[in-house]
Amino acid sequence: MTKQFRFAVTALFTLICLIPAQTKTSKPDNVHDDNLIQIAILLDASNSMDGLIDQAKSQLWKIVNEFAFAKRDGKMPKLEVAFFEYGKSSLSPASGYIRQIVPLSTDLDKISDELFKLTTNGGDEYCGKVINVATKELSWNPSNKVMKAIFIAGNEPFSQGNVDYRKSCKEAIAKGIAINTIFCGNTDEGISSKWKDGADLADGSYMSIDQNQVIVDIKAPQDSLIAVLGAKLNETYIGYGRAGVERKSMQAEQDMNAMSKSREVMVQRSVAKVSKSYSNAEWDLVDAKKENKLDLSKVKAEELPAEMKSMAPAERESFVTAKAREREELQTQISKLNEERRQYVATQQKTSGDNTLDKAIISTVRKQASAKGYIFK
Repeated sequence: MTKQFRFAVTALFTLICLIPAQTKTSKPDNVHDDNLIQIAILLDASNSMDGLIDQAKSQLWKIVNEFAFAKRDGKMPKLEVAFFEYGKSSLSPASGYIRQIVPLSTDLDKISDELFKLTTNGGDEYCGKVINVATKELSWNPSNKVMKAIFIAGNEPFSQGNVDYRKSCKEAIAKGIAINTIFCGNTDEGISSKWKDGADLADGSYMSIDQNQVIVDIKAPQDSLIAVLGAKLNETYIGYGRAGVERKSMQAEQDMNAMSKSREVMVQRSVAKVSKSYSNAEWDLVDAKKENKLDLSKVKAEELPAEMKSMAPAERESFVTAKAREREELQTQISKLNEERRQYVATQQKTSGDNTLDKAIISTVRKQASAKGYIFK
C-alpha cells in the first residue's frame, strides 16, 4: 500500500465518521413548535349547502377567538387552519370534485377572503376522497403533542365515491388526525348514512346541525365601540414589500365582509385582531419586527410605504415603535371591552344557535385540545 493511498483511505474514513455526528446534532429549520393546533375544515359546497357556507362565513372569527382562551404550560397555542370545498360540479371530476381552498395557514385574512368567495352548485360528495386528500396533501406536524383534527360537514351518504371512507379515516388517525363529522340534518339520518361511523373509526366526534338555522345575535352595549376600535387597528399596520399594499387592502376588505354579515361578526373579527392567532409578519412591519423576522435597517426604501421612504433609519425605527405602541393600546381597550361584553352576553337568556357549525366545532375542539393538555379559562 503506497503512502498516498494510505493517506486517502485515512481521510475518507475520517470524513465518514464525521457525518453521523453532524446529523445527530442538526435540526431542520422548519420543525414546528409542539404548542400547535392544526384544523382542516372540509365543506360540502353542493346546491343544498348555502346555509352551511353562510354559517362558515359568519362564524370563522368566533371559532378563532376560542383559541384565545386555551393555554398549555402557560402559553397560547399557534393556530393553523386549512379549508377544502368538495361536492361541487364546477370542480374538476378528475379531482373527485375537490378543491383545496387554503392549506394549513396562520393567515386568517387570506382564509376569510377565500371563504367569502365560495359559492355552491350541484355535484357528487365524496367524503372518503376529500379526507384522503386532506390527510395526504396538508403539512401535518408529526408530533403527538400537536392537536390535529379534520372537521367534515355535509348531508349526503358518507360512503359515496370510489375511495373507501373506512380506509381514509384509519389512515388519518394513524397520523394522529382525528376525524370529526358534522351531518347537516337529522341525527338518526346521519348515523344511518355512516357519518357517525367515520368519526368512530378515527377517535372523532359525530355531530348533527341545522345548516339553515338563522344565527341569533345578542347585541351588547360594547359592540359599537369594539367595532370602531377594530377598524382603527388597521391604521397601525405598515405594509412593506410586494405584498404590503395588497394585504392592507385585503385587511380592510375582510372588515367589510364581516360587517356585511352582522355587527356581531364584525365584533368577533375585531376581537380576533387582538389575539396571538392574528399575525401578519409577512407583510406588516410592526408584526415582523415584534417576531424578529426582519432587520428594519436593511429594508430597502422602495419596499417601504410612501410615508417612510424619505425617513432616516432612526426615524423609521421611531415610526414603527409608535405604531406598535398605538396598536397595543387599542388591543388593550378591545380586550377590556370584550371581557365586559362576554359578561353581559352571559346574562342574556336568548337562544343563540345551539345547533350550528360554530357550536359543533368549538365543543369538539375544547374536548380534543383538553386531551392534549390545553386548559380553557
